[in-house]
Amino acid sequence: KNFLVARMPVVSKVHQPDGILHGGATVALAESVASVASFVFLDAEKVSVRGIEIAANHVKSIREGYVYATASLLHKGRTLQLWEIRVTNEADELISMCKLTTIAIAK
Repeated sequence: KNFLVARMPVVSKVHQPDGILHGGATVALAESVASVASFVFLDAEKVSVRGIEIAANHVKSIREGYVYATASLLHKGRTLQLWEIRVTNEADELISMCKLTTIAIAK
């Protein structure tokens, strides 16, 4: 209804050199799931959606398994939308907390 979940495997392709999940990969996942959610929850035939700001706090590391990104809509304005993206591990422990602001531009 107002959230979308995506899952990403934590494998060597998304590791930092020391073998843990790279923060950049986490942020890319967060922006991807919130951007897709924008298209789902807004009228994609009438507007184009772009991310204009993203922030992330990484609070726990992970070496393997899966992470889950849940994008929840905090504010749905006509022009600006604010998304909270919680990235958790398989035990539902917080890995990162992200915030994305998107803008809807009339086509």
